[in-house]
Amino acid sequence: MFKSILVPFDGSVGGEQALLKAAELAVLCKADVTVLTVFRHHSMLEASFSMVRASDPGNMDDIMRAHAKEVAEQGKSILREGGVENCRAFVKAGQPARTIVSFAKEHDNDLIVIGSRGMGSVEGYLLGSVSHKVTGLSTVPVLVV
Repeated sequence: MFKSILVPFDGSVGGEQALLKAAELAVLCKADVTVLTVFRHHSMLEASFSMVRASDPGNMDDIMRAHAKEVAEQGKSILREGGVENCRAFVKAGQPARTIVSFAKEHDNDLIVIGSRGMGSVEGYLLGSVSHKVTGLSTVPVLVV
């Protein structure tokens, strides 16, 4: 049925539920699972307004990327605990919905399993959730958990 499942994961409870559902499907279908964590690029202007330690300001994108890597590895651990043997994790910067859909297309994923609510901000309530945008943009089936 499905050979390659993509699970966008942001560390939220909804994201964990999506991982668990993807693990179930992967075990049944003997599918590979890919975890994708997307972080938004911060401009220099946004970084200048952020709260940083004076002794170690760092680069905001580097900080976000490091956190995203931790989240992606956490997702991989959840999948392995769910019985998935073949799983990988990736981190990308960009607008979440478009990045998820383009990643699925580039990697020939034949299913996207996504949580219905993630770590989105008030912007998500005003402009629509990432899961809603992914369902509208994707050419492959999307399972919203």
